[in-house]
Amino acid sequence: MHLLGPLFLLFEYLAFSNSRQWNFEHPDTLYAWEGACVWIPCRYTIPEAGMVLENLIVYQNYVYDNKTRDYNGTILYEKTMSQMPVSQGRVKFLGDNKSNCTLHIYPVKAQDSGQLGLRMTSKSERWMEKIVLNVSKTAPPPHIELPPELWEFQEVTLTCLLNFACFEHQIKLLWSLEGSHQVPSVLLTSLTTQTVFTQSKLTFQPQWTHHGKNLTCQVWNDAADRLLSQETVWLDVKHSPKLEVSPKEAIVTVDNPVTMTCQVISSNPEYQTLSWLKDGAPMREQETLQREQKTLKLTLPKVTKQMSGKYHCEARNYMGSSTSEVVLLQVRYAPEPSRVQIFSSPAKEGTRVNLTCISQANPPPTNYTWYHNNIEVWRGTDETFQIPQVLHMHAGNYSCLAKNSLGLGRVDQEAELDVQYSPKEVTMVIQNPTPIREGDNVTLSCNYTSSNPSVTRYEWRPHGSWKELVPGVLTIQKVAWNAMPFTCAACNLWCSWSLPVNLQVQYAPRDVKVLLISPRSEIHSGHAVLLRCNFSSSRPTDIHFFWKKNGIFLKEGRELSFGSISPEDAGSYSCVASNSIGQSTSEAWVLPVLYAPRRLWVSISPKDSVMEGKKAVLTCESDANPPISHYTWFDWNNQNLHHDHQMLRLDPVKVQHSGAYWCQGSNRLGVDQSPPSTLTVYYSLQTISRRVALGVGLCLVILFLAFLGVKFQRSWKRIQSQQGPQENSSGQSFFVRNNKIRRAPLPEGLQSLGCYNPVMEDSISYAMLRFPVGETDTPRIGDAGTPEVHRPSLNRDNTVTYSVVQKRQVGDYENVIPDVPEDDGIHYSELVHLGLGERPLRQEGVEYVTLKH
Repeated sequence: MHLLGPLFLLFEYLAFSNSRQWNFEHPDTLYAWEGACVWIPCRYTIPEAGMVLENLIVYQNYVYDNKTRDYNGTILYEKTMSQMPVSQGRVKFLGDNKSNCTLHIYPVKAQDSGQLGLRMTSKSERWMEKIVLNVSKTAPPPHIELPPELWEFQEVTLTCLLNFACFEHQIKLLWSLEGSHQVPSVLLTSLTTQTVFTQSKLTFQPQWTHHGKNLTCQVWNDAADRLLSQETVWLDVKHSPKLEVSPKEAIVTVDNPVTMTCQVISSNPEYQTLSWLKDGAPMREQETLQREQKTLKLTLPKVTKQMSGKYHCEARNYMGSSTSEVVLLQVRYAPEPSRVQIFSSPAKEGTRVNLTCISQANPPPTNYTWYHNNIEVWRGTDETFQIPQVLHMHAGNYSCLAKNSLGLGRVDQEAELDVQYSPKEVTMVIQNPTPIREGDNVTLSCNYTSSNPSVTRYEWRPHGSWKELVPGVLTIQKVAWNAMPFTCAACNLWCSWSLPVNLQVQYAPRDVKVLLISPRSEIHSGHAVLLRCNFSSSRPTDIHFFWKKNGIFLKEGRELSFGSISPEDAGSYSCVASNSIGQSTSEAWVLPVLYAPRRLWVSISPKDSVMEGKKAVLTCESDANPPISHYTWFDWNNQNLHHDHQMLRLDPVKVQHSGAYWCQGSNRLGVDQSPPSTLTVYYSLQTISRRVALGVGLCLVILFLAFLGVKFQRSWKRIQSQQGPQENSSGQSFFVRNNKIRRAPLPEGLQSLGCYNPVMEDSISYAMLRFPVGETDTPRIGDAGTPEVHRPSLNRDNTVTYSVVQKRQVGDYENVIPDVPEDDGIHYSELVHLGLGERPLRQEGVEYVTLKH
């Protein structure tokens, strides 16, 4: 049994000696005071993965017992898996069994100072972690951190730090500067496993007045509003010397003494030099300087006006130099000789001019007297004499006299006021004799009365390619009829313009044109038409008008009227407007007269007699406005040919086309038709040859028939002579007179109606002659002149029929028209019975045939 105890301890030692290192994060030392609280932020890591904290014991001032091989001490807190935590009530474990080991002690006591031990065990691991706790009876003072040096006007940041922070005991850090109220700052609290503190940062610019003053940081209990502790530091602010002078202002009359004192009121480090300056320049050696501790006096035993000025003193140390306030030394004296300054000269007429009287005096002058060309013009208290609108009469020499309480000054020098102005009374003159005509050369001159400075150039309006032969004289070549009014300007530094001058150029009437007054619409034949001759302008305005038609004089007057216009009135009209300068003719204006078709006639091309097989063109000529839009053609039978063009083409032309043609035309105003025109188509040589051959054949047949007829007649007579006596008829003779009816002459255009066709024209006429034999027949004288007595006929009903063949007149051949054309109808024969009576006279144009039986 005695051997088992040491052996067991050996096994435990070997087991714990091989334990691995636990990792902890927490502040090494925490500070607090009695009655406050301690917040211990803590984190841990168990070496063996997956292990959790099973037991926790918080010891105060623990010790290790070698006998028991364990730790002993006051247990402030204990927590195991098998029982509830055991504590004194002030300690709270705010962590967990994995990584957080944060502790909170409230309230904390002074005897809590020392070491806190955290005994932590897991299933197979153990560890003791030490935390130092520093608890005082009262709150410790904060710590103020200053930079090595404080320089004037250089911004710095000061830190007030207290190593304490606890949520249950809130505090604040306040700054205060000696001689001033609390200074605003920024408060920061840190409660981490690395640091636990409360700090306040103060940012400010030190002034030289902060040098030697105390800066305090105080710790206050925020809940009880009670001061807990504080820390104070002395400020050592480096700055340049600070100076003070007296008196602030010195007013001394000429020849009296004056003393000025400069004192160094602060310097860190001490100043090295101290001196007086006048108007920025160091004082000369003859001035009296008295040096005392941190004081430098300047004494001027007898001042002059030149000593007036700005005085100041200057001190220097290694921080830099400083300058005191300015001491203004005013030396009183009467006004000095005055002079005049003009703002500005030369001055433009009409502007404001300020004249200033400059005279040195102390006190300043209170009264001024102004002179213009040695004549007093104004008195006043202002040093400035103002002319609101300067005129050229204000030019001259100006002077002034100043006065103050010490006396009256005198005039030193005068100033000349130069008043400049544009040329005066500018006028433009026409040098030409009037009136001016269009195309004349005109000379204009530009005049003025005065100018300061002198005129250097001239300007003209309107602008153009004019020639200025000499300055101020302008020549206009070939002036235009519509010349604008001219004006000129004489210029120096400024220009003055004359009033516009109208040249009143005379010219012939312009823009002459023909205006149709009525009707407003189309002009139709029969309308009343009024034309007017219009123009835009004329100078002079006495105008005469006359009209031309197609370039030929028509009539005078401005208006041209037609009571009932006809197509013959259409033409090109122009009007002429004239005055004493000349005349202008309008552009030709065409007067259009609209009318229905008229004077239609048919023209035949190439001529009205055309050989068959050629081409014939019939054109419907017309007179119409607007032109004919529709044509209709008709033949000699008034048959519509259904051809609606102006020209009727017959190609090739045939004999059957011979005849009269006429046309009809229409536009939107009406319809008209032409008289007939005859187209004659004659045979060609080939046709004539065929017809001649046919005619000759017919003639031979007729001759043959005639020959047969003669033969038959002779035979018949022979037979009759062989018959019985024929007393009643042997002595009778008959003459047949063939009256050829003369036809009326045909018109020239109708004479060529065709070719003579003997086959068609030759016809046989039959006449039946009956000779009744009566008892009362009277005897007739026979051929021998002896009377004969008719014998009774053998047969009273016997009838003899004679056949008469027409004989053509000479000239009745093909293509030849007789002088007296014959009727194509029937030839009439007159039977004349020649008895005992007197024989009728032979008539011209009658053929006589003797019939015997």
